[in-house]
Amino acid sequence: MNRIDPKLLATLRQPADLVARGLAMPADLADLERVAARYAIAVTPEVAGLIDTDNPDDPIARQFIPSALELEEAPGENADPIGDDAHSPLPGIVHRYPDRVLFKLVHVCAVYCRFCFRREMVGPGKATALSEDAYQGALDYIRARTEIWEVILTGGDPLMLSPRRLSEIMADLAAIDHVKIVRLHTRVPVAAPKRIDADMIAALHAGGVTTWIAVHANHPRELSDEARAACARLADSGIPLVSQTVLLRGVNDDAATLEALMRAFVENRIKPYYLHHGDLAPGTVHLRTGIAEGQELMRRLRGRVSGLCQPEYVLDIPGGHGKAPIGPNYLSHTSSRECDLSSEAQYRIVDYCGDVHLYPPKP
Repeated sequence: MNRIDPKLLATLRQPADLVARGLAMPADLADLERVAARYAIAVTPEVAGLIDTDNPDDPIARQFIPSALELEEAPGENADPIGDDAHSPLPGIVHRYPDRVLFKLVHVCAVYCRFCFRREMVGPGKATALSEDAYQGALDYIRARTEIWEVILTGGDPLMLSPRRLSEIMADLAAIDHVKIVRLHTRVPVAAPKRIDADMIAALHAGGVTTWIAVHANHPRELSDEARAACARLADSGIPLVSQTVLLRGVNDDAATLEALMRAFVENRIKPYYLHHGDLAPGTVHLRTGIAEGQELMRRLRGRVSGLCQPEYVLDIPGGHGKAPIGPNYLSHTSSRECDLSSEAQYRIVDYCGDVHLYPPKP
């Protein structure tokens, strides 16, 4: 397996750099330049070091190396596929659910995923962060709404902020009495694990709020030794970790890969949380699975791994209607011919082997 030595690389941001490092083919350069004109590229040394350049179908490369297929849009794809704009009362805030808000602080990431649902809004040429006026306006919005219990820092990637700035933000949120939870969504422990140092960890702690971190990884190889060490530093400091994974064709759309990933999360003190169905972001149809495929994978996981390893399979409903669990259903009503209508209602239950049982069982 031929992999790039991460010590030799800076973050790669141009198609020509990808070609020079053997991460893209020279014949594809013109198409990749067209992709780069619309969607940001960034591949950190750590991520580049995980790519097997001998494998044209490498699952790490598939997530981060641009493809001409991104120039092909499918019906239904949308620049705002989960409807953030419909629930954004002011810059930086998305308030979709009563007790929590998204606080979009920055519009830059350590790496740019080729399937990102915010791919039209992040990267070079976009505003890098909220202005000070917008930041203060967002804080005022949170202060004024006592139902907001949780603030989710996202973007972009909030761990691209400096520890100094992040510490200030955490202190500002901790000073709001009704805010009890601050959750951060990040790729940094995987994509740039050296950023998770003592200063960053100190910045994540603020008296009065509990910090949670959702770590995004889609393939077990992303949990390199360096990534595992970064996650351990966070866990050792007392920060609970959960996972986010996107179901992706050619990356993790098989039971063995998902099993290995979920077990790796649990082994590293990261509780599997969400398995996202791919959003209808422009140019991502080649990476999306069907819902039926995802449901079958969840059925197979149910019998293969511990309950600790089970994520919830969810779909962000287009148009801003929020997440819905779409995993397989194991329970259904029996027909009137199968049960005594004078007794308690009976149900069919399917076990992890696919066998059907009645509940309550017939005497």
